[in-house]
Amino acid sequence: MISTSGNSGIGAPCFNAQALIQAKCLFWRAGFPSGAPSPSPQDSAMKRMFARHLATFGAIFALGLGAISPCAAADDDVPEATDEASAATEASEPLSVALPPQELSEEILFHLLVGEVAASRRQYTLSAQTYIDLARQTRDPRLARRAAEIAFTARDLELARAATRIWSETDPGSKDAQRLLDSVLHGNLTPLDGVETQLSRALAQRPDKLGANLLGLAHTLSWVENKVAAMELVFRLTTPYLDHPEAYFARAQAAAIANRANEALAAIDLALAARPDWEPALLLKAQLLINAGAAVDASKLVESVLARHPDSRTLKLAYARSLAAARQFEAALDAFRAVLDDSPDDGEALYAVALLTLDLGKHAEAEPLLLKVLEGGHPQADAIRIQLGQIAAARGDHAAARKWFEAVGPGRYTLEARVRNARSLAQQGQLKEARRVLQQPVDTPEEHQRLVLAEAQLLTEAGQGQDAYALVDAALVTDPDNADLLYETAMLAERIGLFEVMEGRLRKLIALHTDHAHALNALGYSLADRGLRLEEAEDLISRALEITPKDAFILDSKGWVKFKRGDLEGARTALEEAYAIRTDAEIAAHLGEVLWLLQLNDDARRVLDEAATAHPDNTVLQETIRRLYQP
Repeated sequence: MISTSGNSGIGAPCFNAQALIQAKCLFWRAGFPSGAPSPSPQDSAMKRMFARHLATFGAIFALGLGAISPCAAADDDVPEATDEASAATEASEPLSVALPPQELSEEILFHLLVGEVAASRRQYTLSAQTYIDLARQTRDPRLARRAAEIAFTARDLELARAATRIWSETDPGSKDAQRLLDSVLHGNLTPLDGVETQLSRALAQRPDKLGANLLGLAHTLSWVENKVAAMELVFRLTTPYLDHPEAYFARAQAAAIANRANEALAAIDLALAARPDWEPALLLKAQLLINAGAAVDASKLVESVLARHPDSRTLKLAYARSLAAARQFEAALDAFRAVLDDSPDDGEALYAVALLTLDLGKHAEAEPLLLKVLEGGHPQADAIRIQLGQIAAARGDHAAARKWFEAVGPGRYTLEARVRNARSLAQQGQLKEARRVLQQPVDTPEEHQRLVLAEAQLLTEAGQGQDAYALVDAALVTDPDNADLLYETAMLAERIGLFEVMEGRLRKLIALHTDHAHALNALGYSLADRGLRLEEAEDLISRALEITPKDAFILDSKGWVKFKRGDLEGARTALEEAYAIRTDAEIAAHLGEVLWLLQLNDDARRVLDEAATAHPDNTVLQETIRRLYQP
């Protein structure tokens, strides 16, 4: 089966139990930088904020520019504008010159706020240019350094050159500024040599902080674009310290970030060999197992550790999350409720119970739980508003749904709320108004792409497949190598019978991204479903399974191509494995058909009837049932 998981449009609700099993937040923060302030209103509103921000920014400015880094806000899911410049100056190299006398005027404060808000919204070019202009005006090296940090994040060589030049001019004794200037003048935005020297020295000079510093390596190097190079650097830096389990932990983190699962698991096993009951390492191993598709193994691991430490709240939560990752939602719900039995006011556990209840389709039970979490001041308030909007939409109360979506403030969930609002309008038959909502201006190309894909999905659901294809195809013209757009145009082309276009787009995508499992699977499944080049189809699907061996949709494709090649027993094995992972309607249709042809009619009816009860509107399933059940 072809998975639509790569689609960034508005498919299945995204705020449910899946939130519990996202890789970056289950157990251990894998060294990614945290935090940025919430996006601000427009400039006119920002000026009205002066009165209440002036004193705060004055105090911050007096402490130095490092204090107004976006990381100060510590929002776990918005990356800070950090990079080579900030990493290289981790030890806060002292200024070699006296600071210029500079009053913190309202104009300077305004532009500081503009720069930081732009960085928090990932408008790094605007942010860097704002800081460069400020540094030119004030000749303050701290502003120049901040400009350099953000320019490196933007991967903008010209801005990096301008910023580091001003930094070097305003603080001529700064070795960091000179080294970075030399680097960018030679066209290099990722000079690791100097960083390696500085980090190696920092590790050696603070033996009392060695463990903590080793654990911080992945975070320190999170700015490095080449994650494999960063991993190799961490391995070199930790080589002198392999008698410390933290060194192996750092290696595991770096390997995980570089998508080197085998190296990550090997490293964390060595950490645990040195310190068997080390909770952070056990939790990281569980996360790595989940990332590798072995969520059941992860839950067993955490369960075994929890048996030795039954009072650990962290382990109880991790066990519950691992069950959710293994899609054992009822068991996960019980595990989270057990946490609540010990701590009735535990907001995290209460929210998890609400999400799982929602995911299990118990909307009436989930709604008051979500309202209670919202009233308790949960930091994910806007996410909860969207979930409440989804519940209202599901019961047909689109007016209430729109109120919830429109109550979402500016920030991380703004785009999601807009997409959900559009879907609610479309479900009321107001497709034109829904498209108007999605066509409102946004800040970044990535946001525009998301809205284009969402609009295409609404058009597809409205039976306007040609228009959907034309819309996304037009977006592809301006970004011809975009992986999401290539994949989506391929899927849309197939729906309207443009099989040559579909195949061409998928082959291009595979050429650009040889490890794109969904593209390999989609091409293989399409060939198999049409009975074409079945040997090639099976090879493509096998390659996809090597990348993601526990993906239910790809296992379904494996079963379907074996069915097409006449290997009914092989098809049954693959389809039963797929259905055990995900009780999807189309997987059920394929499994039921294979069981029927194997003359296991009772088993076939059981699978098909259960699926029909759960998915009464699935056309593929209903067509299969009608065809097989006819006398």
